[in-house]
Amino acid sequence: MGDVAVGARSGHDGEEHRGHPVEANAPVPDGAMISGNDAAGDEGAPDDGQRPRAEGAGAGEAADRPRKPRSFWKELPILVVIALVLALLIKTFLVQAFSIPSASMQDTLQVGDRVLVDKLTPWFGSQPERGEVVVFHDPDDWLAGEPAASPNAVQKVLSWIGLMPSANEKDLIKRVIGVGGDTVECKGTGPLLVNGHALNEPYVYPGNTPCTDDELGGQFKVTVPKGYIWVMGDHRQNSRDSRYNQSDRNHGMVPVDDVVGRAIVKAWPINRWGTLPIPDTFDQPGINEQPAQSAALTVVPQGVAVAAVLPLAMWRRRRADRLESRTERKTTAGSR
Repeated sequence: MGDVAVGARSGHDGEEHRGHPVEANAPVPDGAMISGNDAAGDEGAPDDGQRPRAEGAGAGEAADRPRKPRSFWKELPILVVIALVLALLIKTFLVQAFSIPSASMQDTLQVGDRVLVDKLTPWFGSQPERGEVVVFHDPDDWLAGEPAASPNAVQKVLSWIGLMPSANEKDLIKRVIGVGGDTVECKGTGPLLVNGHALNEPYVYPGNTPCTDDELGGQFKVTVPKGYIWVMGDHRQNSRDSRYNQSDRNHGMVPVDDVVGRAIVKAWPINRWGTLPIPDTFDQPGINEQPAQSAALTVVPQGVAVAAVLPLAMWRRRRADRLESRTERKTTAGSR
């Protein structure tokens, strides 16, 4: 029991040196076994003395090696698809380009101008306002007889995704003069009246009068229903607008639901770039005060209903009183 030494080696090596000191650098006899502790740091060492390669080092070097970038021609189709998707989303929900095909909005807009139309704000419930230049779908064959454009296949695709101005000739562009509840009136050559207030219209084409003195629609007085707008071109004597479509199903009005959006910028050509703000004349005091008759249009049906129900209510009340009186007389007679 007393011959066990602390730190004794295992195997035969331990048997040989039991109870005897061991020199640090004592040579190991041939054939002697070496314990795992003695071989630490030397296990697996190559004969040539080089440091062993760690397991999995080849995979690590492959992972650290930078990947070869994808060629431009392989990435180009992906970039094109992303650009087309973004353009389509922008055209559908944000902004769309339109080309001006006629002279009805001169001098504000010239033939061939490109305008950008805001399509975002209507998604949040925005309604057209007086003075705005708006694009709208043809309400009821306003463009009948007008020559239609014939774009080629490429132009149709680019127009559909919004990379080119819209080639849809069923859209029109005019200025909003009256909104729901407004009374718009033209007498003689003008000025144009909105809710009894004369408009100062510097945007009207030079040499034109604000109103047209003719019997085809140039003289009018209309009240715009709720949910509609009254539109006119700035080139007053060369614009087939609400005035000259009063015989259609909407009596010349444009449904708000047909409005695509507001034209906000003249984008092309560059030398004509500019915004399309609302003229100051539409901000004059009192123009928002709509005539009493337009308010009465929403009140009259309620008044008619009250007038129709009141006689019936009075008749039923009188009948109930008569029945009650007869019952009281019968009760009194029976108690006698």
